[in-house]
Amino acid sequence: MRIVFLDAATMGSTPMDEISALGELTCYPDSTPEQARERVKEADVAILNKIIVNAPFLDAAPRLKLICEAGTGINNIDVPLCTERGVAVRNVAAYSTDSVAQLTWMHILNLTGRAFHYDNYVKSGVYAQGRIHVDAGHPFTELAGKTLGIIGMGAIGQKVAAIGKCFGMNVIYYSTSGTSHCKDYPSVSIDQLLEKADVVSIHAPYNERTAGLIGYEGFLKMKPTAVLVNTGRGGIAVEEDLARALDEGLLAGAALDVFVKEPLPASSPLMHLKDPSRVIFSPHTAWSSNEARARLASEMARNIREYFK
Repeated sequence: MRIVFLDAATMGSTPMDEISALGELTCYPDSTPEQARERVKEADVAILNKIIVNAPFLDAAPRLKLICEAGTGINNIDVPLCTERGVAVRNVAAYSTDSVAQLTWMHILNLTGRAFHYDNYVKSGVYAQGRIHVDAGHPFTELAGKTLGIIGMGAIGQKVAAIGKCFGMNVIYYSTSGTSHCKDYPSVSIDQLLEKADVVSIHAPYNERTAGLIGYEGFLKMKPTAVLVNTGRGGIAVEEDLARALDEGLLAGAALDVFVKEPLPASSPLMHLKDPSRVIFSPHTAWSSNEARARLASEMARNIREYFK
């Protein structure tokens, strides 16, 4: 069995032994669309993360039986076309719940706790030059008693909510599917969530319900002291509108791990804010703790084994 991993650089140095034991594994750090079509010609299994699977891709892969998404989201794959061609698609769910929740809270605490400001205050020498023992002009915000608004109450959203409760926060959520299946917290409309929340945290997939969900009109509804964190998918909060809202002080800050175009272009308005300290970035890394990557590799191996069993 021939297995190709078309963008294996996304896994870093994660061992692939469990997968390579199943067949002849070839890993490519990354692949252009043209390279992907060439490299998949003799493959029985294709592993990929962001590679687009469309008709030209499938046309180039007459032997292909299985596509393994190295992650959860499969909006890069034309699943109906794969089904029509007899190619199975398998993703991996829930491998990164703890990883994403942890990075989400890293961002929330950095935004509300002014972590980068305090670090720079000391390292820059301003603190050493002062006469008092505290930066009295920049107090941080307590989370106890504040409202955490979660957009998308799946496994990750529920994990983030549980941690918020530990800080003494009130939790509300907006169901992007419209089902409001979680009964542990109040389900509200998106407008109510934006109006009430002190922290808005996005944990939803990108689809027709969530594309452009929060635009400029939505940011107008937020408290000027509120912060927004997006570790879900780029495009749920409109990037140009968010940059404008931050510049106008419609919200206090934002932290983003995901973007419409990745890597985030240097020309993005988010890279040119009047006050760059209002935004914190991470490079789509919330899913990728060492432990989450190891779980992902193991689950992909299981998907291959079970398909060919």
